[in-house]
Amino acid sequence: MLNINDVKKAQKRIKDVVYNTPITYAPILSQKSGYEVYLKKENLQLTGAFKLRGAFNAIASLVENKKIDGVVAASAGNHAQGVAYSAKYFGINATIIMPDSTPLTKVQGVKGLGATVILRGANYDEAYSYAKDFAQKRNYDFVHPFEDDTVIAGQGTIALEILEEIDNLDAIIVPVGGGGLISGVAMVSKSINPNIKIIGIASAGASAMKNSYDKKTPIDSVSVRTIADGIAVRDTSPITLDYILDSVDNIELVEEEEIAYAILFLLEKQKVLVEGAGAVGVAGLLHNKLNLAKGSKIAIILSGGNIDVTMLSLIIEKGLVKSSRKMKLEVTLIDKAGSLKLFTTLLEQVGANIVQIGYDRTSTDLKFGDANVSVSLETKGKVHQDEIRNILTDNKFRFREEY
Repeated sequence: MLNINDVKKAQKRIKDVVYNTPITYAPILSQKSGYEVYLKKENLQLTGAFKLRGAFNAIASLVENKKIDGVVAASAGNHAQGVAYSAKYFGINATIIMPDSTPLTKVQGVKGLGATVILRGANYDEAYSYAKDFAQKRNYDFVHPFEDDTVIAGQGTIALEILEEIDNLDAIIVPVGGGGLISGVAMVSKSINPNIKIIGIASAGASAMKNSYDKKTPIDSVSVRTIADGIAVRDTSPITLDYILDSVDNIELVEEEEIAYAILFLLEKQKVLVEGAGAVGVAGLLHNKLNLAKGSKIAIILSGGNIDVTMLSLIIEKGLVKSSRKMKLEVTLIDKAGSLKLFTTLLEQVGANIVQIGYDRTSTDLKFGDANVSVSLETKGKVHQDEIRNILTDNKFRFREEY
């Protein structure tokens, strides 16, 4: 197994390329949770995620030892960009196999770094299977996103940076997918401070590593489904599981709604944009999954910020509805002159701002003489929404809410 000296060698290899990203105190999260919270912002890394560390260290190690014809990787995006950037840096051809569902922003990011992209498979594991065959047939070197000691050593440099900057940490909270990041972070952290707690946070929709950790043996999932595509790994790596069983104190799961809430919270309250995988640590914090003593000093790794704009838009829209700042109604009116005006006048009286409206008089489920108005409103919270419901009910409007 790796030791801390391997990670220190990796730190020297990558220091001229990889950013030492900021770690900053998070006052709002600290006040909300009762912990002293620091955020390690790998979303601000050169390629938008921590994966550059391991990819660059792996390819630099290959270049030091032999002539390279080309490299191949399988990735949902962040490892792909790390490999593509590193290959370009060393003047090596790179081919990246990505799942069919990979967000466009990540595909374009990889292509923009000069790599060839092939879309294959419903998830990472299917892309990985194709990539291994592809590399073998062409005699290219395969750069695994987590099942590789040089990759794990590169990811472990994050822990060196955290512990060099923040004294007396009680815990580090780490996203978990394939396990490369938490393997490196845990090994380094426990080498420096055996008492520090390392807590992994995985998506409930990709729970293979959590299940394997609990049973202490590799257990694969049948399928994965999560908005945290960076940690959507179906199969458990025996290599990273060994590191995790040796050095990680606990792994917890967060649900999709909890991840989405954390993304929106970080964007709105901390002014930080992260992807789903980058938000799981904060999701665990916000939903009381950490089980640490109050006042504990903790660092949370925000592992990446490469979120698809379409996904971000959906998360914001749903978040506004859930937090009672947006309301969607379908209201049935009598289809005659003045009905729509009365409806909008009532909304004006209670200060509800119409941001979208539609009028339907032809649906087959409508009675003759009726019309449906679908409307989206900006609202000011639960009390304000109750005022809207009451005034519509008092004026005999029939309506239903859309969620």
